[in-house]
Amino acid sequence: MEQIKNIVFDFGGVLIDWNPVYLYSKIFEDRAEMEYFLNNVCTYPWNVLQDAGRPVALATAEKQQEFPQYKNEIAMYYGRWAEMLGGEISENSRLVKLLSKNYNTYGLTNWSAETIPVAMERYEFFNYLKGMVVSGDEKIVKPDPKLYYILLDRFSIDPEETLFIDDNAHNIDTARLLGFRTIHLVPEMNLKEELVKMGVLL
Repeated sequence: MEQIKNIVFDFGGVLIDWNPVYLYSKIFEDRAEMEYFLNNVCTYPWNVLQDAGRPVALATAEKQQEFPQYKNEIAMYYGRWAEMLGGEISENSRLVKLLSKNYNTYGLTNWSAETIPVAMERYEFFNYLKGMVVSGDEKIVKPDPKLYYILLDRFSIDPEETLFIDDNAHNIDTARLLGFRTIHLVPEMNLKEELVKMGVLL
């Protein structure tokens, strides 16, 4: 088995706590209405379309036409997007600096090209990444293998020398098929302990 030389991080759910509930719990007094809104209006699959490169302004306008009764609340999705950031998942994000001393560290994320700069300004761990591939820039989202190939080609990475960390099982499945070593991060898992088990130097 090849020695690990590169470590690739997903961001949301691994290094950054992002959740629309952080914003909309302040907007809706009725939790049931908030859940209806997030399950039927500004849904996760709708958000992924922006992660795939659709302009935020277009997505907002189309959704407001579809649900005019929620025009203001829809505008807030990207208008107050920063309020959906719950902060760093610090027990994981602090590992990036440590790992960058011995490994090439990268990011591979499904994220809108229009909102990723907000996170980059806010969180220090971005300074310790050698590079990253953002789905919104490439107009391709994980688990499409094409996004992984962009990472591999752009930074001349060998997947067999690379550890990929993500909280989404489908994204992990693609990484495994392409030859990456993987950690599927689940809520009860301690990432530092998993890294140590794999022989990663911290």
